[in-house]
Amino acid sequence: MTTTTSTLVLTGTGKIGGHVLRGLAAAGASARSGSRSGHPPFDWDDEDTWTPALEGITSVYIAYYPDLAVPGAAEVVEKFTETAVAAGAQRLVLLSGRGEREAERSEQVVQKSGVEWTILRSSWFSQNFSESFMADALRTGTLTLPVGDVLEPFVDADDLADIAVAALTEDGHAGELYEVTGPCLMSFADAVGAISEATGRDFRYVTTTSADYASLLAAAGLAPDAIGLLTYLFEDVLDGRNAYLTDGVERALGRAPKDFADYARAAAAAGVWKER
Repeated sequence: MTTTTSTLVLTGTGKIGGHVLRGLAAAGASARSGSRSGHPPFDWDDEDTWTPALEGITSVYIAYYPDLAVPGAAEVVEKFTETAVAAGAQRLVLLSGRGEREAERSEQVVQKSGVEWTILRSSWFSQNFSESFMADALRTGTLTLPVGDVLEPFVDADDLADIAVAALTEDGHAGELYEVTGPCLMSFADAVGAISEATGRDFRYVTTTSADYASLLAAAGLAPDAIGLLTYLFEDVLDGRNAYLTDGVERALGRAPKDFADYARAAAAAGVWKER
C-alpha cells in the first residue's frame, strides 16, 4: 500500500539526495530539498533553519553532512530527530555508514525516535568514481588513493535511492535495517579496470601512503576538515571489514543490486571521464 507523503530530503543536492528527489518525483510524491539552496533553506549548522524546513512534512530522509563519522554527529542528529518528530514527522529514513561505529550511534537515535524508521547502511558508492573528486583525478588518467587490495562491494546510488523512496512512500519497511551492497566484491584497482574497459581508455590506479595522500589533497585546495574525514575513511573503514555481500537490495526491492560494470558503461556513454 502506498501512502501520500510530504517528504523532506536532507542534503538534497548531494550524491544520494538528488537521486532520492528524482525518485520521489517519478513516484508522484511531494518532496522538498533540504539544502542551503532549498526553499526554505536547510543548514545542518543552523538550527534556526530546521523548523521552517520541516513545516508540513510527514517523512524525512536523513543524510548528515559531512558524515556520520564526524565527532558530534550523533548529538546533532538526535537534536534534529527530536525537532522533526515534534514538527509532525511520522516516518524517518536514515542513510548510515556500513561498518562505522560512530554511525551506529545515530542509528540508535532514530530507532528510539518513537515514529516509524528505516535504516540504510552503505559504504562506498559506485558514483564516487563519477560524481566526486575521484572523477577529476580519473580524467587525468590516474587515480591515486591510499588503498591497496581491500575488497569493497560498491553500491549503486540508484539502488540506495530506490530503497529510500520505497521506505518513504510505501508501507512494509518500518523497523527494517537494510545493509546494502553491490552484487560483487571489487578492489579499487578492479573498479578502475572496469572503467578502463567501459571507456576504452587506459586508466591507471596508484596506491600511496595516507600522509602522501593528505599532502595531495592539501595541494588540491581541500580544507583540513575534509582531508581529515577522507583519510579517516580510507584508514579506518577501508580495512576489509565490509568485504562481504548482503541481501539488502533484494529484501527491500525484490530485485538484484546493480552491477558496477553496468554503471561504468552508462557513465562512460554519458562522457563522464572524457579527458578535459
